[in-house]
Amino acid sequence: MKKMFFASLVLALTSIMIFSACQHGNGPETEPKGEVAVPGTRYICPMNCEHGKTYAHPGQCPVCNMTLEPVKADEAGEQVEYFTEFKTDPAQLAAGKPGLLSFTPKIRGNENAPVPLDLVHEKKMHLILVSDDLSRFDHVHPEFSEAGSYDIRVLGTGENFSNGRGHNETRFETGGKYWAFADYKPLGGLNRVDRIELNIAGPSVKPVAYSQQKLHADIDGYTVSLEGDHFSSGQQHIPVSIKKNGNAVDPAGFENYLGEKAHLVFIETASKAFVHTHPSAKDGHLEIHTTFPAPGTYRGWLQFQTDGQVHTADFVIRVAAGSAGAHDDHHMH
Repeated sequence: MKKMFFASLVLALTSIMIFSACQHGNGPETEPKGEVAVPGTRYICPMNCEHGKTYAHPGQCPVCNMTLEPVKADEAGEQVEYFTEFKTDPAQLAAGKPGLLSFTPKIRGNENAPVPLDLVHEKKMHLILVSDDLSRFDHVHPEFSEAGSYDIRVLGTGENFSNGRGHNETRFETGGKYWAFADYKPLGGLNRVDRIELNIAGPSVKPVAYSQQKLHADIDGYTVSLEGDHFSSGQQHIPVSIKKNGNAVDPAGFENYLGEKAHLVFIETASKAFVHTHPSAKDGHLEIHTTFPAPGTYRGWLQFQTDGQVHTADFVIRVAAGSAGAHDDHHMH
């Protein structure tokens, strides 16, 4: 194998890229209905969407909508700093050429120590790959190698996917800047997302500018629509209606995809702020409950599965500045 090298500086996506909703508001905590808090227990999002923020009461994460979990002692006392070492083979990846992407979780100051990962949504690591203009999106899952890295095979022109898209392979059809968001949870630690820059050699294409909202998507015979036309920073509730051949479809009948009825990623076009949430099926709709960190233009990709096929609907939404009262009213600890 050719000598590998660091392709870029890894930027931890915690308070900025996943964003820290802990900066929003200082109002009193409220206990979700039907939930009883255990005295002395703190609760946290299992995906650590708010960078270590905990709550006095159980409920749902305001970012990804997952159920808050009691904080474990090892999580509460986490002192180590994790990062992702990124290498490529060959040293310079090129559009249309085969190669390898390798991601290795490390501990700052103890880089030789192995970092085992928890299984989250059926995978040890989730990788979101996007072009810099966000016109290209891929959601793949690196496989663990004997070298201790999690690898994605890059296919060359004319090579077919071994098992279809969305597994452990990707391709770069054009050159330019790309971003990888590595989402993983160290065993006994907190979930994190690291943002990594990739530069692919070869001819590039004119960047796509997203100036208009796109709230409807037609994909594989389905029409997926975000209901509403005004969105603001802070907590948001967005119903999603789905039709097939003009007839309403109840998403409760969807197959589980990576442990959920749907997965949704939003990325802001300029800052690359990253939001990952899990819409739930309710009353014939998908219900999005999430928090946007700041105003801006966000590209969104909603993925769901039927008959063994994963469908990806893409959107563009404009997020305006929210009022002070629209932000999270939980106090950070």
